[in-house]
Amino acid sequence: MKNKLVAEFFGTFWLVFGGCGSAVLSAGFLTQIDGNPIHLGIGFVGVALAFGLTVLTMAYAIGHISGCHLNPAVSIGLAVGGRHPWSEVGPYIAAQVVGGIAGAGVLAIIASGKEGFDFAGGFASNGFGEHSPGGYTMLACLVAEIVLTFFFLLIILGATDKRAPAGLAPIAIGLGLTLIHLIGIPVTNLSVNPARSTGPAVFVGGWAISQLWLFWLAPIVGGALAGIVYPLFAGKDDK
Repeated sequence: MKNKLVAEFFGTFWLVFGGCGSAVLSAGFLTQIDGNPIHLGIGFVGVALAFGLTVLTMAYAIGHISGCHLNPAVSIGLAVGGRHPWSEVGPYIAAQVVGGIAGAGVLAIIASGKEGFDFAGGFASNGFGEHSPGGYTMLACLVAEIVLTFFFLLIILGATDKRAPAGLAPIAIGLGLTLIHLIGIPVTNLSVNPARSTGPAVFVGGWAISQLWLFWLAPIVGGALAGIVYPLFAGKDDK
């Protein structure tokens, strides 16, 4: 168990540091050449790909140790679906949240090294209403997070099914996370992961903490629903 929790800590650290780091440091990077402004930022597509790559790389690195959940909603969804013991869910979630906060903390140290940096800019936090990147309502954000987490867990459950092609699950899961970020970044900055949301929110405080409940509730509901639905149409992976 100790090795599993250490793996989940480092994996979630990498997800938050890599994914949120791409949003904070690289998404809107602007420089000048001969006095002319040049946009070198990676934008939404780059941030979406960064999140997908964090999961893909960690799935190969620690999947054989802990299963590479990196996400309380994934741990709960897998437990509901009978793929993970409930006795390990609590410790997994604790390791994920601590890893997410640590990843955001290191990112904060780096980001604050540039003059003019301010956490009021959001620090890649998730939000709804006036704090949604596209100004989407709370209901729209709630539905988006539930639906996108539901399909993310379906991808995970299907790709890791014993009947699925061996060795390719990390690719499917990483690309799946990339896709849902392409859909959801304008809506909520995309969470589908309470640990990912908690890390930046701790440093932003204020509105980010007050809206954090949605980014715990919606992913857990979506993940649990997938854990119920997948076995209903796919059956058990040992048959």
